[in-house]
Amino acid sequence: MGQSASSAAILSRRDSNYSHRSKIKSTALISPMHLDETDDFREIILGASDFISDLPDECLACIFQSLSPVDRKNCSLVCRRWLKVEGQSRHRLSIKAEADLSSIIPSLFTRFDAVTKLALKCDRRSTSIGDEALILISFRCRNLTRLKLRACRELTDVGMAAFAKNCKGLKKLSCGSCTFGAKGMNAVLDNCSALEELSVKRLRGITDSTAEPIGPGVAGSSLKTICLKDLYNAQCFGPLVIGAKNMRTLKLFRCSGDWDTLLRYVAERVTGLVEVHLERLQVSDAGLSAISNCLDLEILHLVKTPECTNLGIVAVAERCKLLRKLHIDGWKANRIGDEGLISVARNCSNLQELVLIGVNPTKVSLEILASNCRNLERLALCGSDTVGDNEISCIAAKCIALKKLCIKSCPVSDQGMEALAEGCPNLVKVKVKKCRGVTPEGADSLRLSRGSLAVNLDSGEPEHPDASASDGGIQDNVVDFHPIPSQVAPPMIASSSAGRSSSLKSRLGLLAGRGLVACTLRRWSGGNSSTRINT
Repeated sequence: MGQSASSAAILSRRDSNYSHRSKIKSTALISPMHLDETDDFREIILGASDFISDLPDECLACIFQSLSPVDRKNCSLVCRRWLKVEGQSRHRLSIKAEADLSSIIPSLFTRFDAVTKLALKCDRRSTSIGDEALILISFRCRNLTRLKLRACRELTDVGMAAFAKNCKGLKKLSCGSCTFGAKGMNAVLDNCSALEELSVKRLRGITDSTAEPIGPGVAGSSLKTICLKDLYNAQCFGPLVIGAKNMRTLKLFRCSGDWDTLLRYVAERVTGLVEVHLERLQVSDAGLSAISNCLDLEILHLVKTPECTNLGIVAVAERCKLLRKLHIDGWKANRIGDEGLISVARNCSNLQELVLIGVNPTKVSLEILASNCRNLERLALCGSDTVGDNEISCIAAKCIALKKLCIKSCPVSDQGMEALAEGCPNLVKVKVKKCRGVTPEGADSLRLSRGSLAVNLDSGEPEHPDASASDGGIQDNVVDFHPIPSQVAPPMIASSSAGRSSSLKSRLGLLAGRGLVACTLRRWSGGNSSTRINT
């Protein structure tokens, strides 16, 4: 009897120990985020027989790509296999490019040996990497296709020339606030025959009118997009802009010099231009007349170019009949109005998006636009003193295809909202901002009458007269017509190990059963990783 009691006690202890071990094992399987725990946990993870161990590296890499940057970094510490797979599956890397980066470049790119898209960013108050570090990176990343340089002020022409020779497959280069000059830029253009996109902002190495001309080089035949911003002597890029015969997009922002002549040469030599952005440039109707020779033009942005008038808009409208998007910031100069807009209405029947800022159209031009441009889906009227209830009523009655409407700082009242309630059958979103005549009650009435219509009302203070559209960010008068994501993942707050476990469990799809591999393979065919790392 005593022996039986003793045996029962031993079995009880064994069951208790087994239960304890099973609990630890289960936690390790669904929550490999406890990376600050002891090595015992890692041994348990490594020794566990789970579904993930049977997955090929390619499938595991695709799972990593679906995780958040924090979770992905943590997963790389679970075991050596995960570390290797996670590093080899990263194709995009963003690094804090300070001077002390040089010492870890070999080990960094030994782990991340498949990087094709690299961003090197330095704080303005810090010392950036120099030529030696960039050259070392170029040896380690010979398959690089995209490079972004921000505030790397220690780089010179020597470093850029060496980089260009080692990374000849580069397709996209974006540099801002760097100090190398024309020789470094020419080295890239002379060696990177596959370069398709070039974006240059505040290149401080080009400071005088005697600077070496830039381009076109071997990249002249491959470049499709050129963007120049905030350049004191942007005219040095003239040979490149003129020589890029296959260019489809040209963006010029706040660059000094007279651009009329250069645009004339561009129009003569570049026949496939589709998109043109001009902001705060010395350009006149002569430049717009030159652009009108680009018969395939579909997108035109004119922002704060006070020398452009109705004559230039008419010239573009009469020849560029494929125009789909037109943005005009007239800077309240009253040089572009009904005459130019009527010409657009009569000649550009494919117009889908029209943004007018600081322009004063009347019911005459809006009525013709609404009648002739039957595909007009997005319309923005900002800072227009002539757009009132009558004009909104006209839009409501005529713009059948309109889906998104933005009205800002216009003399519109609740009467205009009532007109929208009865018109524009395809309207899905209305944004009204700084229109003092529109009350919350008027906006609510519009919502009630059109249940599926999203109405945003912001009756703020009067805008600053200088606020307008810009090239990159959203400023006071910028109209953003990009679609809003239907789902936004809520922030994950891990208050306990159980919370982290369930979060990872859902992310890795451990409960998805047989659907895991199929889902993973679908993601695998979707593209590269876009995880961001700061080192």
